[in-house]
Amino acid sequence: MKEEAKVKFHKYLKSKGLKLTRERITILDQVFSVHDHFDVEDLLYMLRKDKKQVSRASVYRTLSLLVESGLVEKVDFGEGKAYYEHVFGHLHHDHLICKSCGKVVQFEDQVIEKRQEEICKDYGFRLDYHTLNIFGFCPECQKES
Repeated sequence: MKEEAKVKFHKYLKSKGLKLTRERITILDQVFSVHDHFDVEDLLYMLRKDKKQVSRASVYRTLSLLVESGLVEKVDFGEGKAYYEHVFGHLHHDHLICKSCGKVVQFEDQVIEKRQEEICKDYGFRLDYHTLNIFGFCPECQKES
């Protein structure tokens, strides 16, 4: 899957007149080795831990390009902080977010997906992408209150 993502990213960059540099490949490889949500600081830590030489600016720019290309999704879990996850090769999913402990639960629901498509069709709206984040309290935090 990582190689397919690299090919898709290369095509996207080419369409924008940009090059697939060594730094971009390093960042893409690291992003696709993470199977959870991460923020920029997490990514920088992982890269530095693996002794990869990439600048903070390159990480920000490359993440932005990965999001634009559709390989990575940027999400906000209500903290005003950007998190990322690679979505290429994965079914779309949505999130339940606990407002107390911050726990994030991923879920897939085809009824919700179909309904969103129907709503777009009803309004003549062309869906590009969407995110659904539901905020509330997980079972553990409900017990504590």
